[in-house]
Amino acid sequence: MEILNKKEIAELVADKHNLTKKEASEIIDLIFETMTETLKNGNRVDISGFGKFEVKTRAARTGINPQTKEQIEIPESKVPAFKASKNLKENVR
Repeated sequence: MEILNKKEIAELVADKHNLTKKEASEIIDLIFETMTETLKNGNRVDISGFGKFEVKTRAARTGINPQTKEQIEIPESKVPAFKASKNLKENVR
């Protein structure tokens, strides 16, 4: 199983578009920063043919501390969520 990381994506972009690896890396960083800021502001990121990123609210709940077996209150939290597009799902199958 191979893992594709940010550095490898930058190398692919640099090779395909005649950019330096540094320029490609800066572009990728800008994309991720923009997506993060958009989600942080409570908005959604929709990439056609790939999927949707959004922030979901996880309700407060009662949990159990596994070490002490005591009940603890877990506060409400916001978590990023991703929903793959139909196109992505079909291509992965």
